[in-house]
Amino acid sequence: MSRLTLADCFDPDGERFGIPTYPWRYAPDDLATRRQLRKRGLRPGGQDVAAQILRPRRRREPLTAYLYRVDLARPVRPMTPARWAALAKANAARRRCPECGRDAGYVIPPTLGTCVTCAYPEKQRAA
Repeated sequence: MSRLTLADCFDPDGERFGIPTYPWRYAPDDLATRRQLRKRGLRPGGQDVAAQILRPRRRREPLTAYLYRVDLARPVRPMTPARWAALAKANAARRRCPECGRDAGYVIPPTLGTCVTCAYPEKQRAA
């Protein structure tokens, strides 16, 4: 994609990009991003993307944010005790080292795959 200007990002009819497109901070009030919906206690609820926002950048591709209709958004589902328990169990599994089996006390980095002690045993002996 060629370099976009702020004026190039204004396409409310969707002729250029296929869906209505607005410049950064110029979207209508009846559209919101996922984060904005969540802040209001809503979720997209299975609806398709209604529009997008483009923010031009100097050296890279423009930033894109997808917008959803607020009137079609549904309330966020409440967390039940079972969902809280499942989330706690999943987070505990992310802290458990598969090599030594101990709780590392932090989320194990996926790049290492094990706790730091198991990933760098020679450095632990030297310290």
